[in-house]
Amino acid sequence: QQSAPPAAARERRPAPPAPPPVVAIPDEQAIKEAQFVADAARSLGELRTAMEAFAGCNLRNSARNLVFAEGSAASGVMIIGPMPYADDDRDGRPFAGRHGEMLERMLSGIGLSREDVLLANAVPWRPPGNRVPSAREADICRPFIERQIALAEPKQLLLLGNFTARFFFGGETIHQLRGEWRELTFGGTSIPTLATLHPQDLVAASINKRFAWLDLLAFKSRLG
Repeated sequence: QQSAPPAAARERRPAPPAPPPVVAIPDEQAIKEAQFVADAARSLGELRTAMEAFAGCNLRNSARNLVFAEGSAASGVMIIGPMPYADDDRDGRPFAGRHGEMLERMLSGIGLSREDVLLANAVPWRPPGNRVPSAREADICRPFIERQIALAEPKQLLLLGNFTARFFFGGETIHQLRGEWRELTFGGTSIPTLATLHPQDLVAASINKRFAWLDLLAFKSRLG
């Protein structure tokens, strides 16, 4: 039986290489770089590739996956959530796990399915511990979601949750912003946009289901 190497030999073994240092990019420069990268993309595929290589947002250093837009834009409906949660980050797709199941039930109530719409998040990388992205993180990520919208060319937008509504509309809370149609402009095109509650809000308080249902009916009335 072979004996273990002596302690002196073990000590001479080289240490594993240190991980490469994370180079911090100043926020203003990161925002400009994100805008340049987003504007240069001529398709959703090109944009995804560019975002996977983008190193200007600190959130990507702790996230497992980039969560990019998924689904079909053929229906003209795009649904945007706030940021990836743990299930989304693990699977690398928007609205995975319990939130995805709840969203599918919400959509089925107005005659849509997950496969019928394009799903995305305002911020494409999961913040540590599911915290709310900082204002700077949101500013850095903004060009990416705006470019996803411009390239997808939806006819209607549905925003889910407090962070998402304030990200696009500014100002007030989801309960003050929900249920009222607004116009947002991307790539020179004005898009009717409605905000409602996120599936997580429906889990947190059952009364929110009633508000969300009213909003979904209003959204359905514009689908035709």
